[in-house]
Amino acid sequence: MGKTVLITGAASGFGRGVAFGLAKRGHQVIAGCQIWPQVWELRNSARTEGINMQVIKLDVLNEIDRAKALGIEIDVLFNNAGIMESGPMAEIPMSVFRSVFETNVFAALELAQGFARAMVKRGAGRIVWTSSVAGLVKVPFDGAYAASKHAVEGVCSAMREELRPYGVQVVTVNPGAFRTGFNDTGMESMDQWWDQGERVVEHWPVRELNHQHDPEEMI
Repeated sequence: MGKTVLITGAASGFGRGVAFGLAKRGHQVIAGCQIWPQVWELRNSARTEGINMQVIKLDVLNEIDRAKALGIEIDVLFNNAGIMESGPMAEIPMSVFRSVFETNVFAALELAQGFARAMVKRGAGRIVWTSSVAGLVKVPFDGAYAASKHAVEGVCSAMREELRPYGVQVVTVNPGAFRTGFNDTGMESMDQWWDQGERVVEHWPVRELNHQHDPEEMI
């Protein structure tokens, strides 16, 4: 029997691949996209491929979008939306650091909390979080992202044990470097602010991302 699955960050990368893959397997997919142009593009792509899925606007930082999404009854939440901001911890602007936690941790937890309540009452459900290998190891020059994923691991490990007695599963997936563009743009992100002030440490050394894996392996 097919499940109803809500996927955040479904416009690209793992979220998009999982949305199409689950829809092809007969599940009822609700694909959340951050902005309206992404909604339109994903709807058109699904229509072109003959895929039946519901595409909604779901900016996880937008309380109106979150409230609308929480009104949907689902079996599975895939907390996949996330951002990566690079930079040395001694230099990264606090506003940038906070933005990573707002998206990767706080907004995701708000959605998880909302759906968890409904799942507990129903006695069944699953919450899946996209974490990262960075949540398990140290990653110099990517400390903000790694810290947010360490937080995700902590949140999920606690929530897993808390919700297990109520029939609700909480799991993480921990991808490394895959060719979705996420790592490439995340590494580039620090260039937006690097030249806007006096720096005391060296810029992130050039790292060629030529050993990334096929996203289909993770999807």
